[in-house]
Amino acid sequence: MQRAQVELFTVTRAYEELMRRYQATLYNVCARYLGNERDADDVSQEIMLKVLYGLKKFEGKSKFKTWLYSITYNECITQYRREKRKKRLMDALSLNPVEEASEDDAPLIREDRSLDRWLLNVNQIDREIIILRFVAELEFQDIANIMHLGLSATKMRYKRAIDKLKQNYSGENLI
Repeated sequence: MQRAQVELFTVTRAYEELMRRYQATLYNVCARYLGNERDADDVSQEIMLKVLYGLKKFEGKSKFKTWLYSITYNECITQYRREKRKKRLMDALSLNPVEEASEDDAPLIREDRSLDRWLLNVNQIDREIIILRFVAELEFQDIANIMHLGLSATKMRYKRAIDKLKQNYSGENLI
């Protein structure tokens, strides 16, 4: 990471290696947040560009991984809101009332992957905490910092979400 900071914009090998290390996890986090692969790919690319241009300013006050997933979290939230606004606009402009009535607000997460299926039953903030914990493998303090929550609030939300998932899926292998 430090080598990438020093070399950037003349040599990008260190940056490329850094992104190679995190690319798969970054994409998986985005896919689970956004619920579809197309948006996940687009947002992942945006994140890598933000890292490229922001790396010189990274001061190291937090771990690089925390900084990266903070950017990821913010970009995913921005994209999610953008898509939600676009859907509301399309619904408002729809001239077919039958089509409007038949559409449901369910997330676009594919139900063939068990973690995604379970996460459909958890509210958005708790889902984000679980994703950052299991997919990005971040510590609770890092998650709290990224989401601007207190450490105890983050832990409590995580515990309640896991308890809810266990209660709903007690017959299945959850975690």
